[in-house]
Amino acid sequence: MTLSTRPLVLAASLALAAAAPLPYVHAQSAAPVSAPLVTGLPDFTRLVEQVGPAVVNVEAKHKAKQVRMQQRQGLPDDPDMPEIFRRFFGPGMPFPGAPDVMRPGGTSLGSGFIISADGDVLTNQHVVDGADEVRVKLSDGRVFDARVVGTDKQSDVALLKINATGLPSLRLGASSAVRAGQWVVAMGSPFGLDHSVTAGIVSAVGRSNPASGQGYVPFIQTDVAINRGNSGGPLMDTRGDVVGINSQIFSNSGGFEGISFAIPIDTAMSAVKQLKATGRVSRGKLGVMMQAVTADSARAVGLPDTNGALVSDVESGSGAAKAGVQPMDVIRSLNGTRITDPGDLAPIVGAQAPGARVQLGVWRNGREITLPVVLGSLSAATTDLGDDAPMTPDSRSPAPSPRNALGLRLQDLDADDRRQLGLKAGEGVGIAAIQGSAARDAGLRPGDIVLGVGRTRVGTADALDQALGKAGKGDTVMLLVQRQGGQVYVPVTVGG
Repeated sequence: MTLSTRPLVLAASLALAAAAPLPYVHAQSAAPVSAPLVTGLPDFTRLVEQVGPAVVNVEAKHKAKQVRMQQRQGLPDDPDMPEIFRRFFGPGMPFPGAPDVMRPGGTSLGSGFIISADGDVLTNQHVVDGADEVRVKLSDGRVFDARVVGTDKQSDVALLKINATGLPSLRLGASSAVRAGQWVVAMGSPFGLDHSVTAGIVSAVGRSNPASGQGYVPFIQTDVAINRGNSGGPLMDTRGDVVGINSQIFSNSGGFEGISFAIPIDTAMSAVKQLKATGRVSRGKLGVMMQAVTADSARAVGLPDTNGALVSDVESGSGAAKAGVQPMDVIRSLNGTRITDPGDLAPIVGAQAPGARVQLGVWRNGREITLPVVLGSLSAATTDLGDDAPMTPDSRSPAPSPRNALGLRLQDLDADDRRQLGLKAGEGVGIAAIQGSAARDAGLRPGDIVLGVGRTRVGTADALDQALGKAGKGDTVMLLVQRQGGQVYVPVTVGG
């Protein structure tokens, strides 16, 4: 019954529709149909077939050795510990051990790729870090002992050499042309699973990753699945050209969480050329400490926006110091390239050779000026500032009550204090207590050492009180503060 009535209902509906007058539609009122911005999904099979033979496994063998174990943030105090373990586990990972233990030998696995037919292989520095032997396994099963031509910790690049000819190699693309949203492919050996292929898109370019200790690398961020063992493998565009070297993941669990970082191939090859020529990598050095520009600090220095890198300290004798760069300057450009935050500046400076002359656009006293700077040379060694706690008030009595608009109880420093803190004679005033809410909200804390107000240096509590007395209610003052060996400007609004 139901089946026989359906055509009748449909016929009746069609008859009613035919009898009803059609509504009038003005031709211009119809919205134009736009073409889809994305059509179809890529097929990576041909790409994988062509590039697969040039992707290799890298085995780094470590001999057993006696080490001194010292628990510090969950990691052993072992300078010879392979960097691959530090990067994978990260700070806070439990690491059992006694004060003196035998570190067992073992093999760490990573990936790499061939860039020349005569055996040049690229991988990450942290894959071969501290290795006693390095071997490269090709897709056809052949295994070669590899010689480490050179490594660069800053860019996390290692150049290996194997004794072979006629090898398949990958084409190198231009990472400067990479754009957010484009498809990319990774190949490597996650967890030892040879020639695994993953794909995704570029999430962002020019990413700074301060936690990596690689301030001179403008990372490519992707959502490509990268896991332990993918390190050193190629990141390729849809043409099969290498645009990056997979290096790091951002993870709370130690596994893939959708945020991966690759070293741009342009940055890597710049290091490779120097490693081939001299065995080491040299970079330009500006000689400044920087911090981000906040809305409060922009208002304090009269900036119309928060773009730039705020200079908190200038290294004595550096190219920046000789050019006249001052604390509280805001670096807005370098050789015409705009600087939006401190992370933009380091890769541009690092790409320059020591001795190069650059034009620095600096905001000072309400206007932008240009300073010619001759860059110094960045040392491969880094200085450990240590984990010493900031100075705390001792038995000497601080000022009995706040005498300044910020509610700071201050304490003069003696010669021993300054020697312990690495200060010069007549430098700095200690904060013993904070009674003003604006100062607390701005991030000041007891134990901070105030070195100056704006560009005016202070060395006594009276001098700091006098400098703060010039600020009226609603003004934002820039306090130059030393904390745990570093210097930073803290903007505080009087009466805020």
